[in-house]
Amino acid sequence: MNTRLLTLSLIVFAIAMFRLLPHPPNVSPVAAMALFGGAYFADKRVAFLVPFMALLLSDLIIGLHDTMIYVYGGFALTVAIGFWLKNNMNLTRFASSVVGSSVVFYLVTNFGAWLSHGNLYPQTFEGLIQAYVAGIPFFQNALLGNIVFTALLFGGFITLQRRVPSLAESN
Repeated sequence: MNTRLLTLSLIVFAIAMFRLLPHPPNVSPVAAMALFGGAYFADKRVAFLVPFMALLLSDLIIGLHDTMIYVYGGFALTVAIGFWLKNNMNLTRFASSVVGSSVVFYLVTNFGAWLSHGNLYPQTFEGLIQAYVAGIPFFQNALLGNIVFTALLFGGFITLQRRVPSLAESN
């Protein structure tokens, strides 16, 4: 295993452990791990595999739930947004990716909450709107977590690459 791949993998698994520490609801590194994986792993399969394994391991500790398919679906879409970010990483794309991935994750997971919890939300358009409105405080927290953890991951790795040139991607 090359140094870059090992380092990136260790970073993703380490940041996933933040999910195990006390934190406000939804202020977590989930979206940041997916964006980071999509933007930095050279092999697209690995870009999905490593962050998904980190997420799954932390979920096994935290606990599984009935809407995980939607969380993992939103996570996969966020990895894909990371691929888009990788092609031309600049401040505008970075900010768009952070906000866009938060919005995508919010839309997918709240749709899943509406669909999976028929006893909580009526299975109507109005019920779907109720699910989205109920999710707004969690979206705000998720956006905050995404901003903090993407800045930590991307800024930290950029700094690390400057100090350890062997971590730069070889083409």
